[in-house]
Amino acid sequence: MRTASLRKLTVGAVAAGLVLTGCGTTAEGGSAADGGSEDGPISGLRLMIPNSPGSGYDTTGREVAAVMEDAEIAESIEVFNLEGAGGTVGLQRLVNEDGNADMLMQMGLGVVGAQFSNQSEATLSQTTPIARLIEEAEAIVVPANSPFQTLDDLVEAWTADPGNTPVGGASNPGGPDHLTPMLLAQEVGVEPTEVNYVAYDGGGELLAGILGEDVAFAATGVGEVAESAAAGDVRILAVTSEEPVDGVDAPTLTDEGVDLVFANWRGIVAAPGISDDEAQRFVDAITEMHDSDAWQQVLEDQGWTDAFLPGDEFASFLDEESTRVEGVMGELGLA
Repeated sequence: MRTASLRKLTVGAVAAGLVLTGCGTTAEGGSAADGGSEDGPISGLRLMIPNSPGSGYDTTGREVAAVMEDAEIAESIEVFNLEGAGGTVGLQRLVNEDGNADMLMQMGLGVVGAQFSNQSEATLSQTTPIARLIEEAEAIVVPANSPFQTLDDLVEAWTADPGNTPVGGASNPGGPDHLTPMLLAQEVGVEPTEVNYVAYDGGGELLAGILGEDVAFAATGVGEVAESAAAGDVRILAVTSEEPVDGVDAPTLTDEGVDLVFANWRGIVAAPGISDDEAQRFVDAITEMHDSDAWQQVLEDQGWTDAFLPGDEFASFLDEESTRVEGVMGELGLA
C-alpha cells in the first residue's frame, strides 16, 4: 500500500532570441538589483521561462512581469524562453550566470523532478530561492470527441490496455503532469511501468497533441486547458484538488472515488552567488507584487491558489520538496 505522502501530494505536504550579457550586468551595463534609486523600480531585469510559450511557466512569468511593471516595482522587464529537458536547460543557464543579479527564473515542481530524471549537473540547490507563488490543480482531460465521457470510462479502457491508451503531459518524468497519471495509475490498478506516457515540451505543444488526438488523455494544469474546455474543444473529466475548481465543470478525483489529491506549484529563483542585499531586494519586490490588488486579480482570473512563501521559507520548502520528490520517484520505480 502506498504511503500517505503519495496519496496526498499537496503543496504543503510534498511535493528565442537570446542576448547574452556579462554576468551581473545588463546590455546597457547596469545591474537590475541596483537599477534606479534604492527605493525606485528595478531596471535591467531579465526573467527566464525554462519552457515553451503558452506553458504554465510562461503564463505565470509573464503575469508576474506585467504586474511588476504596472505597479512600477520594475521597469522594462525582458521575458524570454529557453526551453528544453523539462526546464533543466534553463536551470543550467541560470547556474552558469553565477553572480548575475539581473536574472530571475520562473520554475516549479516540474523542474524539481526534471533535475533527477535528467540527472542534471545543475540543481536547484545551487540557485537563490526568491519566492513560491501559486499552486494549481491538475486536470484529467480528453479531446472533445473522445469516447470517454466519464473518468470511469477512461479507467476501464486504461486498465484493459494501458499500452494503447497513451497519456500526454507537459512534464518530463518527475514533473507534475507525469506524476499525476503515475499516481492515478497506482490508485486504479495500472502498473506505473506500463503507463504509455508521452512528454511534450510545454502546454502549447501538449494542447496540440490533445486536439490532434495523438494521446487518449492528458494530465496538465487546470489553467492550461480551462479556456479550451469552456470553448468545447476539450473535456475535463476530473481535477486533482480537494474541492472543485471555480469556473471548471468537473468533479474531483475523490468525488469519482479515487483517493488522490495532488497540487502543482510555481515559484521564482535567482542565480547563485548574488549578494544577500541583492537577493533581499528581489524578495521584497516579489512580496510587493504579491501583495498588490493586481496580483490578487490575476489569481482569481487564472484560477490559481495563493501559496506564497518568500525567501528562507521557500528555500526550506525547496530542500524538503527535492527530498520528497526524489523519494516518490524511487517508490514509483522512476529514479
